[in-house]
Amino acid sequence: MNKKQVLGVSFATLALVLAGCGSQSASNNSKSKSQILNWTENGELATADLSKATDTLSFNVLMNTQEGLYRLDKSGTPQNALATKTKITNGGKTYTFNLRKGVKWSDGSTVTAKDFVNSWRRTVNPRTESQDAFYLYQVKNAEAVNSGKKPVSSLGIKALSNYKLQVNLSKPVTYFKKLLAWPLFYPVNQNAINKYGKKYGTSAKYTVSNGPFVLKKWNGTNKSWSLVKNNDYWDKKAVKLDKINELVAESTTTSYNLYSSKKVDETLLSGQQVKNNQNNPDFVKRLPTATSRLELNQNKVKAFKNLDIRKAFSLAIDRKQLTKDVLQDGSEPAKGFVPANMGNNPKTGQAFDEEASVPSAVSYNLTQAKQLLKKGYAKTGVNKLNLTLLVSDTDSSKDVAEFLQSSLEKLPGVKVTIQSIPFVQLISRQAAKNYQLTVQSWQSVFADPINYLDVYEKGASYNTSGYVSAKFDKEISESENQNANKPEQRWQNLVSAEKVLMNDQGTVPLFQQAKPQLIRSNVKGIVYNPAGVPFDWKTAYIKN
Repeated sequence: MNKKQVLGVSFATLALVLAGCGSQSASNNSKSKSQILNWTENGELATADLSKATDTLSFNVLMNTQEGLYRLDKSGTPQNALATKTKITNGGKTYTFNLRKGVKWSDGSTVTAKDFVNSWRRTVNPRTESQDAFYLYQVKNAEAVNSGKKPVSSLGIKALSNYKLQVNLSKPVTYFKKLLAWPLFYPVNQNAINKYGKKYGTSAKYTVSNGPFVLKKWNGTNKSWSLVKNNDYWDKKAVKLDKINELVAESTTTSYNLYSSKKVDETLLSGQQVKNNQNNPDFVKRLPTATSRLELNQNKVKAFKNLDIRKAFSLAIDRKQLTKDVLQDGSEPAKGFVPANMGNNPKTGQAFDEEASVPSAVSYNLTQAKQLLKKGYAKTGVNKLNLTLLVSDTDSSKDVAEFLQSSLEKLPGVKVTIQSIPFVQLISRQAAKNYQLTVQSWQSVFADPINYLDVYEKGASYNTSGYVSAKFDKEISESENQNANKPEQRWQNLVSAEKVLMNDQGTVPLFQQAKPQLIRSNVKGIVYNPAGVPFDWKTAYIKN
């Protein structure tokens, strides 16, 4: 499926932090023995606990510090990591994995099949309160375990031996191997879980790694941390970087200045920066399968239960103006909830976002919006809406919020107050359904429409706005069950589900997020995944 502290770190302070990190760029030392990559982030690290992660940055750190059965290559294809051989039987419902022997955790203990069992059981255990537990529902008994109806021991995963793991699914899942390359499905070190308890994953000292790098210098709230090469990693010969220094800079003005002064090797770009750097050889255009949407919380604002009012709010937003005049970074107006590049019709080849399009759900028509709002007011008995819009405190988020505020306040009786808070607090408030309006982001894990659509199933942990549709749920259920191995029928279920969601205006899609960057041309070997966890630094290196 998705991202913060007030701008309290000055450019000078950031420069000092990076100078202390020993930037090979800043020192003008082209010798690459140190192999240090300095990278900027626009938000704080929320967690290093794979069962608790919900945002892209946390998963990116987890993917680079941990190892699972597979890693994705540059084409998005799963390649063996801890799995050396996979046997699929029982009509696609049973997976038996031979595991790599002699793999070590950073505490010196051995990675075994039981570490996968413990990890998956922990994620689906209702006491863990993992928002992502539903991704394991394809595993036999997972949903029953997560709802407290069955014991965790009944979960369809078991260690046949130290180096043989078996997983039983409740149904065939065509994209299961891609899921297994996602950190949620990685193993955990049970000794560390037992030792640190609730502190596990809340700071670098409360984590244990088995991946290419080890997390260092993160106390849980600070705005800089490092990923240091893991000398106990099974494939350490493939790892060229000694260290990756990550630094939070909520403003691209700050990160751009750091880049220009050769203090960092990468920066995100926004607005005029994109225009100014179109011809820069370091410019990299990116349009990941990440979106932003406006959520109308029906649980907090009863008026949002009215379809006319929801449609009025959507029609009041000019998405083309938002992307062209406000964001100016290559972001694309949303065609629906599911973005571009999430799959094609298996028979005709037509892109999902085109086939499932409901233009009225993402159109701009202020006159019609006012008419529908008036109609909605009459049905609900209200004549004004005083609302708070909850957003992250990054520059771009604030810009989007101000645009939405201006757009929605053109509707009669609508008053919008903006509340901007750090990203870690934002995702916590959203998860608790503690908002009236909020801008929510979603980044897919793999390129299939289901990875978006299952957000709005009844009872889904990310369905925080109160939208419920029996028709929508029926289409999703059929796509995941009786039509799971029937590509054409499954596709039609997913197209229908998207159309139901959009005709109901179950959410208000805004734009597909561009992530244009400057990356120094001597930084090589990064594996970028636009449809999942974005940056794999395992094979990255600094070229002389």
